[in-house]
Amino acid sequence: MGSWQRNAKVAFIGSHGIRKTTAAHGFANAMQRAGRSVEYGREVVRDNPLGINEGATGDAQLWVIVSQIRQELTLAPKADVLVLDRGVMDNFAYYLRACGGEDRFDVEPMVRAWSKTYDLVVRLLPDVDLSSDGVRSTSDDFRLEIEAILDERLDSLISERAHVDIPASEIGDGFDWWPIAERLAALIHEPLFADGIPKRKIVRKRPRKPTPGPQLSFGDE
Repeated sequence: MGSWQRNAKVAFIGSHGIRKTTAAHGFANAMQRAGRSVEYGREVVRDNPLGINEGATGDAQLWVIVSQIRQELTLAPKADVLVLDRGVMDNFAYYLRACGGEDRFDVEPMVRAWSKTYDLVVRLLPDVDLSSDGVRSTSDDFRLEIEAILDERLDSLISERAHVDIPASEIGDGFDWWPIAERLAALIHEPLFADGIPKRKIVRKRPRKPTPGPQLSFGDE
């Protein structure tokens, strides 16, 4: 079997400074090693002409949500898998914060409908310190505000079976993305490996010793 019968879409979400970009690239590489074509959607907020971080207005965050959807519409048809650094769900959290908790432009119905278009949503949990990249905020309070909104809203936007939580501290070169890739394939009822990519030649990393704290968590099937 060649390409998948339909395109899949995976969003890596959460607040800023929690290794979403590293995770998205790692997962994209795993899908490519399985012989699947991949498109990558970068974080659109970095192109925002209206301002970002704590000082962003509701207008600025509306621009981000609309631009996110536009990017996904453009890239999704081009590959088996579209891997996204953010989705509408976490961008909606930034929007609500910028609007003081009020849905000023009545975008929630659109966000709810669009959230259903993701086949898998991977939320990274903020158990790492913020570090400066010259663009995003290093305010812990700001990050905690966004996480609180996500805690309140996310379960109503996506289904448990399409939701995975991973502590940000787990993300690195040694993280094993194959269980997540296998989960995506199972959710869309397609084979993970493309023709000519025998599964037996994919070597999975030896599991690490368990450590205290939150563990990778899948929603109910």
